[in-house]
Amino acid sequence: MFDGVAAGYDRANSVMTFGFDRRWRATTAGALEAREGERVLDLAAGTGVSTEEYARDGAWCVAADFSLEMLRNGRGRGLPMIAADALHLPFADESFDAVTVSFGLRNFVDTKAALVEALRVVKPGGRLVICEVSTPTFAPIRFVYRRIVLRLLTWLGRRAASNPEAYGYLAESMLTWHDQRALGEIIASAGWTKVEWLNLMFGAVAIHRARKPEPEEPPAPEPAGSPAKIDS
Repeated sequence: MFDGVAAGYDRANSVMTFGFDRRWRATTAGALEAREGERVLDLAAGTGVSTEEYARDGAWCVAADFSLEMLRNGRGRGLPMIAADALHLPFADESFDAVTVSFGLRNFVDTKAALVEALRVVKPGGRLVICEVSTPTFAPIRFVYRRIVLRLLTWLGRRAASNPEAYGYLAESMLTWHDQRALGEIIASAGWTKVEWLNLMFGAVAIHRARKPEPEEPPAPEPAGSPAKIDS
């Protein structure tokens, strides 16, 4: 499916989000805090538009995606790119300082398995940063978002995309995706610690952040309900 939307994917995202995607990338980069000399793996990277943002401060960032067409459309960015399955990453244990996923986690076949695999390739103390659609926290806004905004976004995406039918699936996946706390609990159950999240756009988008335990830390998942909201 993503091969079919690759040609106009970045443009469609900008149209659908009214340009807010640029702000969300910058906020995600701030949460990631990638530093010069670090190695960062960007999963479901698409054409590498987010990867490029993370590399600005000197980190060595790899764009990984299952879609060959997405990667081909991003070749001009001059970034290291690799075709990879997020459930079976072609990297050794503890290869990266951080792993990121932006608006791609909900497309993985097994969310928890992907998070466990991400944990494997990150060094102890390393970071996980996820930017994904979520659930508005204020009931009236949540109603408008589900009944009106998502339909409008789908309509815009179908007119801006090279494969309009694919955006029906994307809208449906947004409606059925986990809310902030549920995703935080899945992240914790995969072995990550210090799970927290930041709400953007009243919670329609959320950035989750977590760390891989250090060797002296207990690897057991945090208890349900422990993820902390860091902003609203």
